[in-house]
Amino acid sequence: MNTLILATKNTHKTKEFQSVFNNSITIEDLTRLQYNNEIIENGETFIENALIKCREIYTKFNQPVLADDSGLSVKALNGKPGVLSARFGGEGLSDQDRYMLLLEKMKETKEREASFVCALVLYISPNRIFIIQEECKGYIAEKPSGVYGFGYDPVFFLPQFNRSMAELSESEKNEISHRGKAAKQLLKLIPELFCM
Repeated sequence: MNTLILATKNTHKTKEFQSVFNNSITIEDLTRLQYNNEIIENGETFIENALIKCREIYTKFNQPVLADDSGLSVKALNGKPGVLSARFGGEGLSDQDRYMLLLEKMKETKEREASFVCALVLYISPNRIFIIQEECKGYIAEKPSGVYGFGYDPVFFLPQFNRSMAELSESEKNEISHRGKAAKQLLKLIPELFCM
C-alpha cells in the first residue's frame, strides 16, 4: 500500500502528513479527489470522529483511509473546546477569531495548561483498523505570537522551546506535535503497510 486517502480538505493537515511520512506514501486528500460532501462529525471523542470520517470515505472509495480528528483541550475550560475546536465560537470564524475568543474566555484565569490531542485512525478495511491517540502538552499564552502553523498554534506555548507552536519550524513542529507523534507511532506500528 503506497497510497492513502487522507479524509480531510484541510491543506495544512495534508502538508503536515506528507512531511511526516517523508513522501514515502502518496496521500490523496478529499480536495484532490473532489469529494465535496460534508462529513457530519458528531462523535463525543476525537477517536469517534476519526472513525466516522474513515467509514464514510472508505464506503465511497473502497480504499485505505487515514483520518485524524484533533483539537485543543484546555484544563481551565474543562477540556473545551475539545472535539468542537474547529467550530469553537460558531461557524464562519477564522482561526484568529477562534484563538482570540479563547484568550478572551481565559483572561481571568491563571490556570493555562492545555493539550493538543490527535486521534489517528487507519482504516484498511472494516476488519483492519488501527487507532492511535497522542497529545502535545503546553500552555495557553496570554497573547498570540508566530506566523507558522494554523489553528490555535499562535496561542499554544511550549515551555521547552520558550516559543509558541506557531514559532516553530516545520521539522521542529513535526517532532513534538500531537499529529506528528501520532503519525510516527503509526509508522512504527505497521511499517509493512507503508513498504518502508
